[in-house]
Order: sequence, then structure tokens, then C-alpha cells
Amino acid sequence: MRSSLLHSSLVQRINKSVHAIWQKTAFHPDIAIILGTGLGNLTKRVTKEVAVSYESIPGFPRSTVESHAGRLLFGMLGGKRVVVMDGRFHYYEGYTLEQVTFPVRVLRKLGAKILIVSNAAGALDLTYKKGDLVLIEDHINLMGINPLIGPNDEQLGVRFPDMSEPYSKRLMAVAEKSAHERRIPLKRGVYLAVSGPNLETRAEYRFMRKLGADLVGMSTVPEVIVGVHAGFEILGLSVVTDLCDPDHLKPVNIEEIIRTATEAGPKLDQLVESVVHKLPHVR
Repeated sequence: MRSSLLHSSLVQRINKSVHAIWQKTAFHPDIAIILGTGLGNLTKRVTKEVAVSYESIPGFPRSTVESHAGRLLFGMLGGKRVVVMDGRFHYYEGYTLEQVTFPVRVLRKLGAKILIVSNAAGALDLTYKKGDLVLIEDHINLMGINPLIGPNDEQLGVRFPDMSEPYSKRLMAVAEKSAHERRIPLKRGVYLAVSGPNLETRAEYRFMRKLGADLVGMSTVPEVIVGVHAGFEILGLSVVTDLCDPDHLKPVNIEEIIRTATEAGPKLDQLVESVVHKLPHVR
């Protein structure tokens, strides 16, 4: 009985959030985009239909991280109907992973079928340079927790979702073709997620590299896990903002990370818009 109540509560909260959004707009997106740290300028490319602040959506947390605006932006991008999550939530902010990933559930309920996630990340692969764009081809979850732990509601997804292809090969091929046509260098890599908020030690970087990780960050993986559970087709993109070389490690601060992400942002914006444009109409 208690498990059933927990399930109903989550579904009801999702429905309540969606109802509040639909009081402000009848716009039904096909593609959802989550913007990472310093990557909010993509919103300037969207022909805006309406912006809905997180504060006005029941159940949405409040973004506390610098450079995260805290709004859903509905409109047209690349000829497609999109909703842009301008600012995400992180486990290190003190939220549960259910809270962190709750917007993904709402985006799916709004009708979006494709999810594009972006982030700022540290480079474990030392062939990467600051400002590089990297296509996420797989991930490693070292956050020590999973957003699907607890009772499962079959209305939201299966109990044991398959993770053999969390990032769509189809969307990766579209991204690589778009990058080639626009002469935007695009690498591939494995993203490793940690809880944060501290950056990692030299020993931890060595350990992560031995695990086969190319990038490290504090987001994305919970959203992708829930996105897979919810039935999204997913594309993941990282912007390299700092180099995680354990033998030549230098202190890094958030201002530098945001500045590097912002400088690389136009390349990512062009790439995402091109990918969206190339996708066939989802409906």
C-alpha cells in the first residue's frame, strides 16, 4: 500500500506540473534540451513562444548555481518544436535525485520524445583541449546513488531499464554529420559522473582514467538514466572546460569553468541547432 502511494504521488506531481505549464502555453514540444553550466546562449537561437520560470511550476526545485537561469523556454529551433531547460539541478545542491530528475519526467509528459543534454566537463583524456566539444558515447555512474532506487511505477517506465545504448547511435551519427558539415571538431568520449561539489584529487583522476573515462562532471548521468527509463531517445554533448592531468594539476575555479564554457558555447549552439534541423519531424 505504501509503495502504491509513493508511485501515485510522483505521477500526481508530474501531472500537476504539466497542468500548471499548460495553463501558460498550449505548446507541445517534440525535442527537449537541457543546458549545462555556461551554455545558456542557445536560448537566443530559439524563436520564443513562451518562457515559464521554475518558480511557477509546482514540484520544480530552484536552481542555485551561477549561470543557470531557471526557466523552461518553449519555441522553435531549426524548424522544430523545442523546450529548453535553461538551468539544471545537481545532487550537490542538496536535492534528492528524484528532485534532480523530476523535470525530465515533466518534459516527457509534455510530449517530447528526444532529449539533448549538454554539460561542462573536465578532460581526463589528455588529447582533449579546453573548449573542445565531445560527443558522449557512454557513461560511468560514480555518484554512489541511482535515481531509480525505490519503488517503480510501470506508468513511468520498466523496473529494469536496459542501458546497453543510453545514447542514441542514430543521434550520434546526425551530430557527427552536422559537425563535419559545419567544420566543428567533435570528439567522442565516455563521461563519468561524480556527486561533487569539490573537484577531484590527483589520485582520483588517475583512478578514473584507468576505468576508461574520458570526461568527468557532476551532472547528466541521473537525467540520462531517468530519460532512458521514461523512453527518451538521447544525445549527450560535453564542453571541455578544464584539464584533469594528475601530473600537472593546477587549481581551477568556477569562474574559469563558466568563462571557458561560454567561449565554446557558440560552437555547441551551432551544432545543436544543426542536429535539430536535420532530424525528421518527430510526430
